[in-house]
Amino acid sequence: MDDKKRIILQELEAKGHVSVNALSETLGCSKVTIRTKIRELADAGKLERVRGGAVRKSEASESYCAKYNSQHLEQNAGEKKAIARQAYRHIADRDVILLDDSTTSFYLAVYIKNHRDKRIVVVTNSLPAANELSSADHVELYMIGGYVDGFLAASMGDTAVESIKRFKIDKAFIGVHSINFDVGLTSIATPQMQIKQAILAASEHVVVLADSSKFENGYLAVICPINAVDLIITDDKISEKNRRLAEGENVPFEIATTDQP
Repeated sequence: MDDKKRIILQELEAKGHVSVNALSETLGCSKVTIRTKIRELADAGKLERVRGGAVRKSEASESYCAKYNSQHLEQNAGEKKAIARQAYRHIADRDVILLDDSTTSFYLAVYIKNHRDKRIVVVTNSLPAANELSSADHVELYMIGGYVDGFLAASMGDTAVESIKRFKIDKAFIGVHSINFDVGLTSIATPQMQIKQAILAASEHVVVLADSSKFENGYLAVICPINAVDLIITDDKISEKNRRLAEGENVPFEIATTDQP
């Protein structure tokens, strides 16, 4: 076994999961090389490949948080968890809620799983969120059907859109690629835009979960005007400029505190 593979396994043993980006920096080689080493180790039965990295073979079925998009989940994780905690306060006992395939919605699913004070009906197109909630006996879980996009770990397409229409949702919690004060809430691709537009149409109330890095990003597709949703929750690292712009919009904004447990 070469040195790079040995180090990958050592990192995996210490942390439980590893990301391609981190290993590329640690080992001083390209991401292509890291992916090749991970694939070879997976073929040898030493680990399990996941999007963005790998997890220990023994933990492959234990936590989808380690499996699902490890690189993306780790980005601004503290902010996303704070937003999820704040979002949970808006869920009432017996609510029918919808969680989309965003990573912040996934953290809300984890929070719901770990807090049993409310009985909740959850509808989702997110495979990781569904996996997380499938064993929670205080949750009645419905999975939206459709084409499964392996990169997003979510159901997409026309069938998913039609499936969403069958539900009457009290509160939907969605992520966005960007909050752009010139054009509205945006998506990086048309399929996600179509899913989110269907969610808006099916939901009585829509809450956007967007960490402070989401403001003024680039975009491909516009989901809706900012004031088409009922609430936007972000974190306390939002810039003063964006805070002032947010206050000028005709939609409530809430700031989640990141230093809470």
